[in-house]
Amino acid sequence: MTVSEDFELCFPQLLNASCRKPVQNRAETIFLYILLSCISVLTVILNLLVIISISHFKQLHTPTNFLLLSLAVSDFFVGLLMMPIQILLTRSCWFLGTVSCGMFQYFSFILTSASVGNMVLISVDRYLAICDPFCYSSKVTVKRVQLCVGLCWACSVFYNGVILMDFLKQPDGYNSCQGECVVGISFINGAVDVLLTFAGPITVIVVLYMRVFVVAVSQARAMRSHVTTVNQQRSVCVSKKSERKAARTLGIVVLVFLMCFCPYFSPSFAGQDYLSSEEFSVFTLWLLYCNSSLNPIVYAFFYPWFRKSMKLIVKLQILQPNSCDSSILY
Repeated sequence: MTVSEDFELCFPQLLNASCRKPVQNRAETIFLYILLSCISVLTVILNLLVIISISHFKQLHTPTNFLLLSLAVSDFFVGLLMMPIQILLTRSCWFLGTVSCGMFQYFSFILTSASVGNMVLISVDRYLAICDPFCYSSKVTVKRVQLCVGLCWACSVFYNGVILMDFLKQPDGYNSCQGECVVGISFINGAVDVLLTFAGPITVIVVLYMRVFVVAVSQARAMRSHVTTVNQQRSVCVSKKSERKAARTLGIVVLVFLMCFCPYFSPSFAGQDYLSSEEFSVFTLWLLYCNSSLNPIVYAFFYPWFRKSMKLIVKLQILQPNSCDSSILY
């Protein structure tokens, strides 16, 4: 009788087969739902602004921006689909059935992998633009970028289908009772996932951005050495400012990635099998999702064209005739 007072059953009619959920403080639960809902709405709005900006204005139809568009699409669906469902799961039960559970986890993995893949492509694009500027326009074209984006999404679908194959065949295989939606991955698959979704991408991003930083610094110093004595002081200030900006951008990109992904993959580093129920706290999962909220800020918000296009969108000026031909870059 004491159990029934401290716990609620997800499916009271099933009795012994049903999961139990603790009775939570109502005020705390409401606050948590409001906080997570705000994060979800913010994620949708920020990424939707990026999507509309790049899709609508013709001046923004560049290879680099198409990579930003693909990243924004993956993060947009995280905010629109994954976050709301996860909010319903917070301190609650899964009522949508085993098939829906499998599809939810599968799409969650696809969107996360696609987002990481797009971040790697963006780092490669920036590397080529800074380190090989004379051949950049011939190497990086819109069609090639679209092909790379398509391959990124296709590989994400295929790769996650492989590592989740056993789970997708039996979505309720890791559930201990009715009302859970637990995804299970073997130790080997978990190690591969850590390598391809975390360790590999962060290594590529750090190496490429460090190379970009070194080249940017060397270019700034070369410019400084060729100026006249009259303009020497001003050149030093400008080059130092560009160096600090490059270092700050590099630090923000790496820090955000590590902050959002490290806690989520930490059990895999400890050699534990991956179970996304009690073993993974709500905090680490939502920290991973928050990467989708921070990406548009890190990769787009600091661009002047995004701030300008955002103002035009908010003021509904994009509804005017020929607004797609507006000057955004100047």
